Amino acid sequence: QNVAQTVEEEKPEPPTVQEIKQKIEKYNAKVTNCLLMKLNDDGTYTGFIKVHLKLRRPVTVPAGIRPQSIYDALKEVNLAEMTDKRTSFYLPLDAIKQLHISSTTTVSEVIQGLLKKFMVVDNPQKFALFKEMRKDGQVLFQKLPLTEFPLYLRLLAGPDTDVLSFVLKENETGEVEWDAFSIPELQNFLMILDKEEKDKIQQVHRKYERFKQRLQQTLKEARSKPG
Repeated sequence: QNVAQTVEEEKPEPPTVQEIKQKIEKYNAKVTNCLLMKLNDDGTYTGFIKVHLKLRRPVTVPAGIRPQSIYDALKEVNLAEMTDKRTSFYLPLDAIKQLHISSTTTVSEVIQGLLKKFMVVDNPQKFALFKEMRKDGQVLFQKLPLTEFPLYLRLLAGPDTDVLSFVLKENETGEVEWDAFSIPELQNFLMILDKEEKDKIQQVHRKYERFKQRLQQTLKEARSKPG
């Protein structure tokens, strides 16, 4: 019998400030769009990451809210808190958002920051941040833990987004927790399911109608042949 034994992996030692400085210099040397990383006096550093939004479900946002102005951004006004009315809509597939973050910014904070920028009021637990990698012509996705630091991953991979990119997707945890969705979301799901059901029924009808026509044509040809 094969016995599975759990072996705890040794966590690598955190890089020193000097090692981080060298990695940042190497990273910045490859940057072509002025989005450089900057080392702070306390050993932390700041930089930019781009996140692709690949959400296939509708999100919940405040209804009738005007776009955020520069004044709102400077004063950190949360427009989502200005109304209790909610509506649902689909974010554009493959929309890209650029974030300026710190080396201490976690995946959880990145998700919350993205939702705030798009005024999405859904529970952040509905979403997950993935790293997308390309290897041997294949696209691989790996879900990142909430405590991971995306900027450190960006630093290690370099600025080339073909090597590593970040993607916000639905948090697929197996069984759907329907209680976590709002009423507008659930209504949208019902509309989508109803449309998909009608499309499937039409496909089945067309399939068997073509099959029936071919059988009738074959039977007609067989009857018309002598003997």
